[in-house]
Formats: sequence, structure tokens, C-alpha cells
Amino acid sequence: MADDVPDPTATRRLLRAVSAGEAGAAEQLFPLVYDELRRLAGRLMGSERQDHTLQATALVNEAYLRLVAPGADYQDRGHFLRTAARAMRHVLVDHARARGAQKRAGGHRADIDADSLAAFDDGQQVLAVDEVLARLAAVDPQLAQLVELRFFAGLDNPTAAEALGISLRSVERGWRTARAFLVRELEPGRDRPSPEAS
Repeated sequence: MADDVPDPTATRRLLRAVSAGEAGAAEQLFPLVYDELRRLAGRLMGSERQDHTLQATALVNEAYLRLVAPGADYQDRGHFLRTAARAMRHVLVDHARARGAQKRAGGHRADIDADSLAAFDDGQQVLAVDEVLARLAAVDPQLAQLVELRFFAGLDNPTAAEALGISLRSVERGWRTARAFLVRELEPGRDRPSPEAS
């Protein structure tokens, strides 16, 4: 097995051990999932401006602490990836709030290219997407999870389909719906419609 590909059997065993609260399991799991988490964070942070105060390594470390917090419960790799995306989302949102980015003048929405959502360049955009995502989750939780995986974990459609346990076609259809919703919601001065059922 290649050095950069974690042993799936060991990873599954340790995910179960972390879920069971076994001592030392989190420390053993970290080297097995670090490279994958680092790739996710690297894709997410790759388009960040150079002076961003949160770097990919710090994002991984902070997210990992949340992933192995007491009460963590993982059913499989897909569940772990979904939870990792959510953890990275919360780390970025908390970081943006701590830097005072929530003070948006007049409800301004920063422009975000929905084809490369990881290319946000300030905390305002992180908070804007987080706010829209909360509204989307109230209407369609699976679409919100898909956005988390695409935006906050930088996954492509096939990997997101695997993480969600649904077909690639369903993900592609869902991403079109979610993307249209994000574009409408993030455009300044527009009404905020609910996404149509996919």
C-alpha cells in the first residue's frame, strides 16, 4: 500500500475506538488521517490570501481536536469526512468571528465564485456562506452537507458522493441546485428564495 494512503482497516478500527472513548485511540488515529485532512485543508486554504492568519496546518490541528472530542461517534470513513468538513467550517467561522469580520456594513455580501467556492478571500465571505448554509440546512440537510463537503472540505463530486453514500448523479444534481441557491443568496440586493427540491 502506498505510504500516503492510510490503511482502511486500521483507520476503521481506530475510528470505532475513538467513538468508544478508548484511551490513546485519538493519538493513534491522527497519523493515519493527518495526510487526508491536510489535503482537505490545503485545497480549502490554497486560494487564501498570503497574509491569512489561519494556515492549513493550524486548521487541521484545530479541526482534529474537535473531531476527537468526547462524544465523537463515527460509523465509517464517509461519516468521518462529513464531520471533518463540518469541523473545518466551524474553525473557519470561529476564526472569522474572532477577527471581527461579522461587522459587515449594510449587510454587504462579498462576491463568491460558486465554481470555486474555496477561493474566498476574507472572513466576511466565510461568515456569509455559513449564514446561507444554515438556511439551506433548514430546508434540505443533505444539500447543506454537500455544500460543506464541497466548500469547507474541498471535495470533488465523486468523493462527496462516496462520503454521503449517494450516487454521483444525485450529487451532481444536488450541487447544481445548491450552487444556484448559493449564488442567489450571496448576491447583494436579491430576495432570498428557498432552494427547489432536487
